[in-house]
Amino acid sequence: MLYNLFEFLDQNYDLPGTGVFQYISFRAGMALITSLFISMISGRRIIQFLQNKQVGETVRDLGLEGQINKQGTPTMGGIIIISAILIPTLLFANLKNIYIVLMLISTIWLGIIGFTDDYIKVFRKDKKGLHGKFKILGQITLGIIVGATLFFHDGVVIREKTDTPLEFLSTTEILEMEGVTRDESPFPMESVKSTKTTIPFFKDNEFEYSILLKWLGEGYERWAFLVFIPIVILIITAVSNGANITDGLDGLATGTSAIIGVTLGVLAYVSGNMVFADYLNIMYIPHTGELVIFIAAFVGACIGFLWYNSFPAQVFMGDTGSLTLGGIIAVFAIVIRKELMIPILCGIFFVESLSVIIQVSWFKFSRKRFGEGKRIFKMAPLHHHYQMKGFHEAKIVQRFFIVGIILAVLAVITLKVR
Repeated sequence: MLYNLFEFLDQNYDLPGTGVFQYISFRAGMALITSLFISMISGRRIIQFLQNKQVGETVRDLGLEGQINKQGTPTMGGIIIISAILIPTLLFANLKNIYIVLMLISTIWLGIIGFTDDYIKVFRKDKKGLHGKFKILGQITLGIIVGATLFFHDGVVIREKTDTPLEFLSTTEILEMEGVTRDESPFPMESVKSTKTTIPFFKDNEFEYSILLKWLGEGYERWAFLVFIPIVILIITAVSNGANITDGLDGLATGTSAIIGVTLGVLAYVSGNMVFADYLNIMYIPHTGELVIFIAAFVGACIGFLWYNSFPAQVFMGDTGSLTLGGIIAVFAIVIRKELMIPILCGIFFVESLSVIIQVSWFKFSRKRFGEGKRIFKMAPLHHHYQMKGFHEAKIVQRFFIVGIILAVLAVITLKVR
């Protein structure tokens, strides 16, 4: 809102200082500060409100150290995170940007699903919460919305260099390439509708989803949405549920999400900047630089919430927060075409989910094969395995943060290591 207001003032009245809102770095900084302020100041009041309403966590006794002490800790704190993301984004981002609109829709959509789940658990006293099929249905619907928008919306394009030098193009053709002039480059860049994405560690690090339908023959590219949308659905469902599984120790999901958010901000900035994209030889995606404002608010919200969620936690985010954080990360990575980096960047989420899959699969297989179910881990997800081994909760979280930082650095350097 403020962005559009100051843009109007700058264009029509040329007031001193209004032009600063055109800088992504300034607006991202303001979004970060505002998000921190909202989450830390309003966080205490929301926690008190939840305590007064007796919105406390019901803890199952799994025999873990310190687990019973968490009984009654306020939950549904994801409301703090969501409000601290939405308000700065609405204030400082360009709301005409299709990518910002998609991120706002995703945040609200997943927030509603998570809130409904927590509401049923807390107020209806149903420990199962929202039925799993309704959660999945909500995630699938969001995946369809995101995938269809990215595929069909005219404003979602990438920019590629053409093989024809500018000197051989007509003036009309040059103007159609978004204002490229003969003085800028011997080879122009043109906007292209594409389902290309980035593959880490490969020299030719771009993969076109539509190639999977090449067997359809000529014109197969227009059917690429049949592959692209299901992949989007799979990624959103997997990452949002992965974040939900990871949210089992004080501050673990929150801090891990903040680390991932910083990395996604770097990737969005270089992908949306023609100079950096050309220098790094990566895909240039116009207008994705605006996403830095959103992700700055995301990081600020996570850090501000961590103030209250770190050990010993004063509030839990509940599914309201965890599903939203995971979904935001998934959609953001898809938008900047870095979703195939998720196994690296979201390695903590990935391993936590994998540990559950391995544990359950092996238990069922061994029970069927040997008549008695056996376990690979002492307990799943993986963070509980280390608790059962006697590690203190805070130490486990800190070490997971270190691993998360290493994975984040690795994800960034994949831009050049091929």
